[in-house]
Amino acid sequence: MTPRPPLPPFTPETARLKVRAAEDAWNSRDPARVALAYTPDSRWRNRAEVFAGRAAIEAFLTRKWAAEQEYRLIKELWACAEDRIAVRFVYEWRDAAGAWWRSHGNENWRFDALGYMAERHASINDQPITEAQRLFRWPQGPRPADHPGFSDVALAAGAAGIATP
Repeated sequence: MTPRPPLPPFTPETARLKVRAAEDAWNSRDPARVALAYTPDSRWRNRAEVFAGRAAIEAFLTRKWAAEQEYRLIKELWACAEDRIAVRFVYEWRDAAGAWWRSHGNENWRFDALGYMAERHASINDQPITEAQRLFRWPQGPRPADHPGFSDVALAAGAAGIATP
C-alpha cells in the first residue's frame, strides 16, 4: 500500500492535518473514497455496531448516509500521541421524515506505519434541533476554509442558547 501522509508519530500540527483530511473525506459522503483511508482489516466500533474491514466500512457508510441526509461534519483534534489521535466532532443531518438532528461525540483513532487508520472507536449522541437552529449551511461537500471550526461553532451555539456539542 502507498503511504498516506501525514504519518505517525503525530505532532499536533500533523494530527490536525490528518483530522481535516478525514473531515473533508467524510463530507464527500463517498463511502468508497472514505473506506480507502482505513487498513484492509480496520476495526470499528460506531455506537453499538462493531465490525472490521473495508467492505464492512463501505457498507456501513452507505447505510449511514442514506439515512443521514444533508450530512455536514466538523471534526477537531482533541489529543495525539505516537500513532493515535483523539477527536471531537459535531455533525448535522436530516432524517427521512424531515426532522433535523445534531450529533456530537468523540472518536479514538489508531494508525498503522503507512498512515492508514487501523482502529476507530466512536461514541455519538444525537439531539433533535429545528431547521432554524442549524449551524452548518455550507453547500454539500468539504467545509469552506472560512467556516468556523468546532470550538467556534460550540461557542456560537452556546451564546445563542442552543445546547452545545
